[in-house]
Amino acid sequence: EAAPEEKKEGVFKLFLGYAPGVGKTYNMLSEGLRRHSRGENVVVGIVETHGRRPIVELASKLDVVPRKKLEYKGTVFEEMDVDAILARKPAVVLVDELAHTNIEGSRNAKRYQDVIELLDANINVVSTMNVQHIESLTPTVARITGVHVRETVPDWVVQRAGEIVMADLTPQALQTRMRRGDIYPVERAERALGNFFQRGNLIALRELALRQVTQVVDR
Repeated sequence: EAAPEEKKEGVFKLFLGYAPGVGKTYNMLSEGLRRHSRGENVVVGIVETHGRRPIVELASKLDVVPRKKLEYKGTVFEEMDVDAILARKPAVVLVDELAHTNIEGSRNAKRYQDVIELLDANINVVSTMNVQHIESLTPTVARITGVHVRETVPDWVVQRAGEIVMADLTPQALQTRMRRGDIYPVERAERALGNFFQRGNLIALRELALRQVTQVVDR
């Protein structure tokens, strides 16, 4: 009777960033490798490498569940195969870019819905997202950056996370990474630095992300 109740749902851990390139995916994969080294059954549900070599190298060290191919308007797209993950029943699944919208014909319309299904099946999920995709913050983000974010995640999904870790990097360091071509190809970097990646935008977005993590700590 004194024994703790058996866990009935997975534990949700989220790496939160304030912009592309701060290290969310790298941190998520590093966490997966640490857990794997401890003997946990870890699989990659989906990782968006964007051609970044360090991410490709880390992901190659873990078991990757093959993506599901879906045809839409004559083009073949690849999405996370939720059915294959559920059938495999790993202890932990890594799911990049929580705010992603799945292609029409997928099991769920949004990737966060896929994650909820995995959690409900008692699979632990480690995921990533940027602060600008939190639904309640999109008006603030639009005011700061002039960018209207289309893909959002409801606040209740973020609140379901048992642990939120901020993947942090100073705005100056992030801009340096951008100029080196570590985030986008060099030819896109200058345009990005003059728009979304302006220093003022990055400072304000970083503050938003820090506040979000502080609220979780308080709760």
